[in-house]
Amino acid sequence: MIPSIDEVLDGSHVLSLPMRTKFRGITTREVMLVRGPAGWGEFSPFTEYDDQEASAWLRSGIEAAWDGPPEPYRERVRINATVPAVPPSEVPGILARYPGVDTAKVKVAEKGQTVADDVERVRAVRAVVPRVRVDANGGWTVDEAVDALSLLLEDGELEYAEQPCATVPELVEVRRRLPGLRVAADESIRRAEDPLRVVRAGGADVAVVKVAPLGGMRALLELAGELGEYGVPVVVSSALDSAVGMAAGIAAAAAIPKLEFACGLGTGSLFVDDVCQGQELVDGTLLASSVEPDPARLAASAASEERVRWWHERVRRTYAFLN
Repeated sequence: MIPSIDEVLDGSHVLSLPMRTKFRGITTREVMLVRGPAGWGEFSPFTEYDDQEASAWLRSGIEAAWDGPPEPYRERVRINATVPAVPPSEVPGILARYPGVDTAKVKVAEKGQTVADDVERVRAVRAVVPRVRVDANGGWTVDEAVDALSLLLEDGELEYAEQPCATVPELVEVRRRLPGLRVAADESIRRAEDPLRVVRAGGADVAVVKVAPLGGMRALLELAGELGEYGVPVVVSSALDSAVGMAAGIAAAAAIPKLEFACGLGTGSLFVDDVCQGQELVDGTLLASSVEPDPARLAASAASEERVRWWHERVRRTYAFLN
């Protein structure tokens, strides 16, 4: 049963979390935390998302706070490091925040940068970790993707290339022209009316799935099962969540029967400070466990009254799409 809007807003917190490095074009991440009988949930759709799309994020936050996590298959989840589109000189410092991690996802195709910048960044990452995957966030055309990925492959293997182009037909063409490289779909799954379309079309070898955009942990598990029927493994990733949203991602990954790849659930290190003390990595893994925000950190990261009103109004509009 969906709680009332007043129950959702009662005791909620709107936070503004500064980031160490610009990521996804932002330097501050706004999130809203909600509390229910099962614990804490997070509502943090990016500001450009419309209310209907944001409703999946609200459903996800409510699930976490009112229903709690699904039953796990494992206690710990292997994660990858995430390297923003930084100069090569900053790479060692970023990777030092991920002790024991043997896989890194590297952002590429950043606006204002060149393929040469991507090559140098990936080269710096390869010097530290053995497995590298790249994420273009749909930033290339097919020709650009083929040229850039071919250059990146000259230095060594890539575990996969995530969303090299924006559309499903483009992903299909990249796979055709680079048959030895796995292509992973992210936006073509989480922002699609039919998340399986890219797989049916032959546009993805791997699916990157995220709890909040899919509507919650159990919705993610259902999709992972359907993708498994097509022989497509999943990588559970964060949507730039706070520790509360991250806990839901880790719980979902822990509940997937077969987890082939390291998951993108280590982005907490991108924040200057989070809502609670971050988990310590053990052999490149994180424990699937609940989190309790620190009241002092909640107070220190509280957003302005104007932003609180903005988020409350957004929740009220978005809530209408849940019924």
